[in-house]
Amino acid sequence: MTRYRFFSVFKENPDGTLTPLRAINVNGVIVGPGVSFGSGVALGGVNFQEYKNLDIAGEDQGSVLVIKGFYQSGV
Repeated sequence: MTRYRFFSVFKENPDGTLTPLRAINVNGVIVGPGVSFGSGVALGGVNFQEYKNLDIAGEDQGSVLVIKGFYQSGV
């Protein structure tokens, strides 16, 4: 498992939405760089707006980053 900075995986757009910078897999849901989503939208059951200050635990699987979880603040 590798630790990724949140904003090395996502870009925050001027309107507050998030866009993945690469393909991600969240609980079996795959989303690519062309998709933007805002607050209240859950991808694979995860509302990423709630985690944007935390680092991401993930695994590279080719061109897709499989997101496994998040690191707690200060850990």
